[in-house]
Amino acid sequence: MTERTPTEAARDIPEATVARLPVYLRALTSLAESGTPTCSSEELASAAGVNSAKLRKDLSYLGSYGTRGVGYDVEYLRYQIAREIGVTHDWPVVIVGIGNLGHALANFSGFRSRGFRVVALLDADPGRHSEQVAGIDVRPFRDLATIVAEQGVAIGVISTPAHAAQDVADAMVAAGITSILNFAPQVLSVPEGVDVRKVDLSIELQILAYHQQRKASAVEGTVLPGPDGAGDADDLDGRLEAPA
Repeated sequence: MTERTPTEAARDIPEATVARLPVYLRALTSLAESGTPTCSSEELASAAGVNSAKLRKDLSYLGSYGTRGVGYDVEYLRYQIAREIGVTHDWPVVIVGIGNLGHALANFSGFRSRGFRVVALLDADPGRHSEQVAGIDVRPFRDLATIVAEQGVAIGVISTPAHAAQDVADAMVAAGITSILNFAPQVLSVPEGVDVRKVDLSIELQILAYHQQRKASAVEGTVLPGPDGAGDADDLDGRLEAPA
């Protein structure tokens, strides 16, 4: 097994690969918890839900951690991926917006086990400032800058209504937060150097609804209408090419 050279370490990893690394980490964690010491690329790919060629290519950006004829050392590869994506650190996180979603996020036990520590819960509603969620007092939103400075917070989570999200993002950026996870159904405008990841549950459900509709139509043998009420383009092409 070899680690990456300094030149390789400086190489950027494609975003698509970065997005899959946490999936590999989760699969490796499950394998480790089940007592599996080593695994092949095929076994890891199956556990992660990807094909083995894609997995091998993704891991090649990290270095050469496999041994021919043996496979991957599960614990070692697990550590290397965790180090690469930064979850071997203890990242302080602040959550703004303590409604139903904010409560759920504050109570999410997976934060701590994945290298994140919720250090503050903030809300603009004075009625929530007497609450305590997951053992953490809900504090006024105006305390954001002080908390970021005291706790060294670099990651902020927005779980506010859409109309408040941009103001919250602006305040986070002004306070020094450079990574934002946005659960509000609102596109945020942030300066260069600030990373935003958006989680929109309604969009994910609509995508599932689309696929469900396609499956239902396939079962029924119907053709989904196009914008003009006719069948879709593939069906139209098929009818045009059919012999008279």
